[in-house]
Amino acid sequence: MFIRKEDFGPGFTWGVSTAAYQIEGAHNVDGKGPSIWDDFVNRKRKINDNHTGNIACDFYTQYAKDISLLFDLNISNYRFSVSWSRILPFGTGPVNYKGIDFYNKVIDFCLELGIEPWITIYHWDLPLELEKKGGWTNRDVISWFGEYVEICIKYFGDRVKHWMVLNEPMVFTGAGYFLGVHAPGKKGLSSFLAAVHHAALCQSAGGRIIRGMKPEAHIGTTFSCSHIEPFRPIEKDVIAAEKADAFLNRLFIEPLLGKNYPVRDLPVLQRIERYVKQGDEQDLVFDMDFIGIQNYTREMVSHSPFMPFVKAKIIKADKRNVERTMMNWEIYPESIYEMLKKFNRYENVKELVITENGAAFADNRQNGKVDDPKRIQFLQDNLAQVYRAKQEGINVSGYFIWTLLDNFEWAEGYHPRFGLVYVDFETQQRIVKSSGLWYKRFLSDTENKIVSGFSKTG
Repeated sequence: MFIRKEDFGPGFTWGVSTAAYQIEGAHNVDGKGPSIWDDFVNRKRKINDNHTGNIACDFYTQYAKDISLLFDLNISNYRFSVSWSRILPFGTGPVNYKGIDFYNKVIDFCLELGIEPWITIYHWDLPLELEKKGGWTNRDVISWFGEYVEICIKYFGDRVKHWMVLNEPMVFTGAGYFLGVHAPGKKGLSSFLAAVHHAALCQSAGGRIIRGMKPEAHIGTTFSCSHIEPFRPIEKDVIAAEKADAFLNRLFIEPLLGKNYPVRDLPVLQRIERYVKQGDEQDLVFDMDFIGIQNYTREMVSHSPFMPFVKAKIIKADKRNVERTMMNWEIYPESIYEMLKKFNRYENVKELVITENGAAFADNRQNGKVDDPKRIQFLQDNLAQVYRAKQEGINVSGYFIWTLLDNFEWAEGYHPRFGLVYVDFETQQRIVKSSGLWYKRFLSDTENKIVSGFSKTG
């Protein structure tokens, strides 16, 4: 089957996504305060090859060139995040107006070129001063976050229509406060559960603040998610997969929708009650305009008696001898279709947007060009599955590729390249990859057809 951009309908949103810490650099200029990631990357052996985001893609000084690239590639929607510590260096208190000025320039230049800004309020870079007070484990984060949201809406809400409250709360709480592999590097169930509950409260509180200040705003939040299957067709693996699904896919969406935490399938969550106060169950709920789906792969899960709390473990892609990306994630396009179906089954979800989808491959520059056919195929096959879901009546209204530029990929440093644009991190040269040129053609040519695997699966 052949699909085109036009097959998704005239109101479908097409864009790319980035995040402040991963591209901006300028970590200590113009009054910016340190974030937990500025601190975390300077601890030895925490990041691959001791890479840091101190310079990253230097978007802070090169934003006009990069936004012009969006225009050249016919990309009319740009999702990016605001750095909390760039506009509130201490997390609360005095505003850094140079930080406000930077984001105003980004927003204004986007609008000047006809590019719609979509802002993520929190994409993992908590101000370090707040982490010193406990960060997401401190219930005061609800008021700290509320102040930050108010400032964002006050200074940017007159021009920005689309807002996402949190980016992947399961990842920043799980990797940052349970496993310790992301900033701030904390470990343990108690830290994790406290962070989960407070982030879930901030998710809804942020939505209410935006709605109160800008009733007409288009408000959402984004969730990492993976289609999960049992590794073997045995009861123990089926139960393990259900627990993993509750942990990875349901932990934040269900309290937001008034279903509370998925305790029945993940009994360890009963321990979160120690952080719950009267009225919290109602305060967890907010009626989002849309839910952002961020999907890259599926996970196969087996029973494991040695894994604490969940008795389940993920069988990595390289252990299963399947095609995979540089992140060791299985290439499985049907996962995005399955996740759209899963989230669509919640009756109070009004609209779904794919706010991240993409792949990292070993991109090589040759003769001034970067040819990345595997990424093109990945995007085509995933789009085919999004179209499949849309044809079945699922209200998916947009698709954002992760990401515009090769960037700092958290614990993996600069090795995995997800971008449509190649970045030479020594010279800051940009080279549009063949995938970027493909996306440009797809977005501009009404006759352009994508050969997809849709007919094979649908």
